[in-house]
Amino acid sequence: MGRDVPSDDFREARRSQAPRALDEDLAPDDDESLIVLSDVHLGSDIVERRGGRKRRRRSPDIDRDLVGLLRHYRRTPPRGRRWRLVIAGDFIDFIGMIVAAEPHQLETEPSWEERAHGLGNASDHARIKLRRVLERHEAVFSALGEFLADGHALTIVRGNHDLELYWESVQKELADALYRHALASRPSLDRLAFDERVEFAPWFFYRRGVVWIEHGHQYDPFCAIHRPMVPLSPRDPRRIERGLSDVLLRFVVRPTPGLFEYGHEKMGVLDYLAFGLRLGLRGLGTLLFRFLHAVVELIRVHRELVSRDAETLRKEHERRMSLLAEATRIGKDRLLALAALSAPPVTASVRGILASVLLDRLALGLFASLLLLVLGVLGIERGEYLVGAALVAVAWAVAHVHLARQRKLDPGEAMVDKAGRLARLFSAAYVVMGHTHVPMQVPVADGEATYVNLGSWSEDEPIEGEPMPRAARTHLVVQVEGERAVAELRSWDSVEGPRVFGG
Repeated sequence: MGRDVPSDDFREARRSQAPRALDEDLAPDDDESLIVLSDVHLGSDIVERRGGRKRRRRSPDIDRDLVGLLRHYRRTPPRGRRWRLVIAGDFIDFIGMIVAAEPHQLETEPSWEERAHGLGNASDHARIKLRRVLERHEAVFSALGEFLADGHALTIVRGNHDLELYWESVQKELADALYRHALASRPSLDRLAFDERVEFAPWFFYRRGVVWIEHGHQYDPFCAIHRPMVPLSPRDPRRIERGLSDVLLRFVVRPTPGLFEYGHEKMGVLDYLAFGLRLGLRGLGTLLFRFLHAVVELIRVHRELVSRDAETLRKEHERRMSLLAEATRIGKDRLLALAALSAPPVTASVRGILASVLLDRLALGLFASLLLLVLGVLGIERGEYLVGAALVAVAWAVAHVHLARQRKLDPGEAMVDKAGRLARLFSAAYVVMGHTHVPMQVPVADGEATYVNLGSWSEDEPIEGEPMPRAARTHLVVQVEGERAVAELRSWDSVEGPRVFGG
């Protein structure tokens, strides 16, 4: 498990990233059968800080259905020697919840931002958040404990919303909770045997020739981080690095009524201005203040990333990549090729930050307006003014369209492209990700492999007259039949149980 200091977390890597399918002499039918799901976002609706905006609660149906799914597969014999549940990231929504604590409960003093927006991502802050999640979703963790008590296994891959699972103390607290629930089902359960079945994967889960699983946020510039093996803040390594989506979520989205994490890919400058006006003049002013404050924070994050401290973390990341290559027997060259597939995070440049938050297009509009004003002040002939104004308008429209095309919020297309490359790089029949919350199956690598997106298990409680996205409740079952890997994307029905997705 990972440690709470940036030194060495390779007890975790050596266990969780060296799956048995890497052994050349392993018989395929002696391996595990896999259940893979993603984006559960437990705790996303927890709001404790005084004055925090009330949030729509998660649908209780999600917890009920997760419990039903786990109990179903406990009763269903796998083709392999046991089931392994692989959670492909964003199991716990550490960055989405707003949690408060008394000073005496904390080892890491809250920053000004954490005092304003709730506890952050230091290890002790994350443990307090985890405890709230364990209490809120006790039925889910109880069912997981029962699943593990039956001899099955669990791998949790880190996503962009639960990077806090980097900390060893957070992993241990979660494992302890699962063990307590498992003991309730099987009082004689040996702790050492239990721990061997619970893994925390820092980046990916791999079965040679069968499946490659990761969350997918590394292919999304809004959510990617610079050093997946060492996801620490260069300025303060007691905390996790923040990306653009994290900052906007904490600074703007969570405090603002009516703003949600989804739907931004369809909104432009005018849409945001219209939304702000609906809040009234005071609400619009508050929104602009939050927005500009977020931009300042993003520029500060960028400055951290080019500091001398960042170079120290880069070297540590390279060292850990070498250790990971050895632990997994994947080879350093292939791991470096994997890292090269990651999208450059938006925070890598000031220009990228400004473009991502639409300030480039706002500046373009202001510049075009200024040019029109200058043309008017010069007092040129009416005909010449109209020609000049037309040229300015055309130039503005062309530049606006160009900037709009560069701003791609939906990473789905890029993930499909990267899946084809991953399939060839790692000889995987299935490349599996989450992150987008949109389930799909697409042939990649010239039809030699299949990309699967797992969809999500995150759903708010419905309110009449306010349509909200419904969780797909999808999961992938991967089993080996003879020498061939067979995977089936299934959706969960509370009455019928699992059924083929789309069938």
